[in-house]
Amino acid sequence: MNKRLARLRRARRTRAKIAQLRKIRLCVFRSNKHIYAQITTPDGSRVLCAASSLSPDVREVVKNGGNKEAAAVVGRAIAERALALGIREVAFDRSGYLYHGRVKALAEAARAAGLQF
Repeated sequence: MNKRLARLRRARRTRAKIAQLRKIRLCVFRSNKHIYAQITTPDGSRVLCAASSLSPDVREVVKNGGNKEAAAVVGRAIAERALALGIREVAFDRSGYLYHGRVKALAEAARAAGLQF
């Protein structure tokens, strides 16, 4: 088993648990250059709001989208957009990534901005 398959197995386990809870989900995807976050319905059929390091409002704050600083800005942005929609509580779907580095920075910034998970 390679690294990618191990990550996808971890993601499948997490998503199965979140599906049982029937909670709104905060999904994270990271690439080498950027980080993306979106809030979806409990069944995953619709995206309610999204933010990424490619968004124009985030791009004016940070130059490089692949570091912890950019992840923190994206975390604050997704939290603000969720709170504007009246979403206060979400389940954190880290997509099988370890809770470390950019994923952790995004989660902590979203919590600091008012999201609960």
